[in-house]
Amino acid sequence: MRYISGIHALNIPCQLNTTGDWHASAIQWQNPHWRDTKNAFFGDWGIEQGHEIPEHQGTFAVANHLRACLDMLEEGDYSNLCGMYHDYLGNDIYLSIFFQKVWSMHNLANWPEIDCFMEKEFLMKWLRFRQNVSRGDSNAEISKMATKTS
Repeated sequence: MRYISGIHALNIPCQLNTTGDWHASAIQWQNPHWRDTKNAFFGDWGIEQGHEIPEHQGTFAVANHLRACLDMLEEGDYSNLCGMYHDYLGNDIYLSIFFQKVWSMHNLANWPEIDCFMEKEFLMKWLRFRQNVSRGDSNAEISKMATKTS
C-alpha cells in the first residue's frame, strides 16, 4: 500500500498525542513523499487511513508521527529530524515503543548514523535504553528507563 511519509506526514494531524510539525502551509503538497509498505522496513505499522491532505482530492494513507520519524531515520533524513523529540513528539508517552522500533533497525547499514542521531537527540534517555537492551534487561525495565527523565 502506498502511503505519505516524511515531513509531509508530520504536517498532517494523526491519532497519536503528538505535536507533529506546524509548517503545513510552507510545504509543497503537489508531490508529497510517498512510500510503499511492500518494501518498507516497518511494513504497515503506524499507517493511518482516511486522511485528507492539502491540494488533493479524496483521502489517503498517512504515516502517524512516530512512523514518519522512523521512516526518516531509515532514510537518513537527519537534518529534518533535528529537534524531533520536542518539536514532533512533544512528550514521553511513546518513547518506549519508539525506542524499541528504532532498536529493531540495529542491523541496517546506516545504524551507526541512526544511533549517533538518537544519542544527540535523546541524550541520557537513549543511552540508558541502549545500555539496558545490551544487558538483556526485560521489556518492563527497558520501558521504565526509556521514560525516565534525564
